[in-house]
Amino acid sequence: MKYRLDAPLDELLDQAKAKFRIAFEPLRLGERELFFLQITNMSSYLESLAAKTKGGAGVELPLWARIWPTALPASLFVQKIPVRPGTRMLEIGTGVGVVGLFAAAAGHRVLLTDVNPEALLFTRINILKNGLEDRADVAKVDLTRDRLEEKFNLIVGCEVLYRKSVQLPLLAFLKAHIAPDPDAEIILALDQSRSAAGFFHAASQDFQVAARTFNLAQENGESKPNTIFRLKAKPHA
Repeated sequence: MKYRLDAPLDELLDQAKAKFRIAFEPLRLGERELFFLQITNMSSYLESLAAKTKGGAGVELPLWARIWPTALPASLFVQKIPVRPGTRMLEIGTGVGVVGLFAAAAGHRVLLTDVNPEALLFTRINILKNGLEDRADVAKVDLTRDRLEEKFNLIVGCEVLYRKSVQLPLLAFLKAHIAPDPDAEIILALDQSRSAAGFFHAASQDFQVAARTFNLAQENGESKPNTIFRLKAKPHA
């Protein structure tokens, strides 16, 4: 479904309400608090999707709607990156826009992208709700086939490596869009349990790869290892 993303906030909310039960929820990270639109009846919504699988029909789960745990440290990280005049950050697989909007709140100019129309709708709503429309834009981008007409000094993505079929096309996308600047870098945050060794082995041919693993507390009280990877182009790349 195609949504009118250039509509005012009230009209965007009406578009979202036509499909979902929704509410804004606050999220504070560091000194900043932003509001993010969330699906409040996720369980019943998933049940309705499951009902559509009868007869072999496939449905796409709303993974975009979840605020992934790795988005929290990634958001704290990008807020600490100095804002450089004339540069823009690109967020890939933005979901509801957590990392990109915290970066925008810190002063970065950000393009938030996703392939899912509902993700773009929710992200645009969150941009307007938080008064960040002067520093944040949304665009539909398929990482496996699309190319943008600009390069970025900072590219950020959370949990974008969960499908192996996407990993090598994603690497090509990143190489095509990282700015030829020694300070430019790519930040990828992911659950340590996800297998992305092949991606980072391929990326190491053109990028210097640094990783920091940390434990995030889960809702059940247990901790789970997560990793933030930082990729910078090698001098010869």
